Amino acid sequence: MKIQNDLGSDIMMAFDECPPYPSTYDYMEKSVDRTIRWAKRCLDAHQNKDTQGLFGIVQGGEYLDIREKCAKELVAMDFDGYSIGGLSVGEPKEIQNKVLEFTTPLLPKDKPRYLMGVGSPGAILDAVERGIDMFDCVLPTRIARHGTAMTSSGRVIIKNKEYERDFTPLDSKCDCYCCKNYTKAYLRHLFKANEMLGYRLLSIHNVNYLVKLTENIRKAIKEDRFQEFKEEVYREYGLNENDKDF
Repeated sequence: MKIQNDLGSDIMMAFDECPPYPSTYDYMEKSVDRTIRWAKRCLDAHQNKDTQGLFGIVQGGEYLDIREKCAKELVAMDFDGYSIGGLSVGEPKEIQNKVLEFTTPLLPKDKPRYLMGVGSPGAILDAVERGIDMFDCVLPTRIARHGTAMTSSGRVIIKNKEYERDFTPLDSKCDCYCCKNYTKAYLRHLFKANEMLGYRLLSIHNVNYLVKLTENIRKAIKEDRFQEFKEEVYREYGLNENDKDF
């Protein structure tokens, strides 16, 4: 906590344990008890309560009763916001959504609700539908470094030979630096030549794609057409909601 205070983080995280999936009920119960104890100690150690927010982290794996216990204990401590952790660690999509549907309503509506470690378009849409406000993830930059782009027409694997002489932008609907200045063919060349610029350009694009996605989600919610927007995004990817996340 002292390090986070010294760094001046706008949002700080309480210390927690994120158990692997699957974990036994007995282990998860002990782990959550530890996370709750640490949460109280973090609150007590927090030195800059007026200028830095501190979030508690709800753990519990796939066990809903343990999730409920953890959420209730943390809400009683009155954190500035609440994170849902321990998801996107290998569990099926159905379990992740089931846990979100159960856990999010247990958290205050007037405080931020943050889903940790989730950053794919489908998972973001699913989570927003279930009441989540905030996300973070290494996914957009990690897959960019391996040559994969998120685009308005689905995933593009830029190393594929089909892009060797494709002189169109990576995404015709995108206004990022990468899409405004470089073609698929040139991006493919950069990856084939192991040029660092390729990794950077695809990272810029993927982060921009997700920023724009969340802006459009916000707009769709305000216009009361979120479900319609979600279906549009799935159609662009050529998927339906029963498919594995994209």
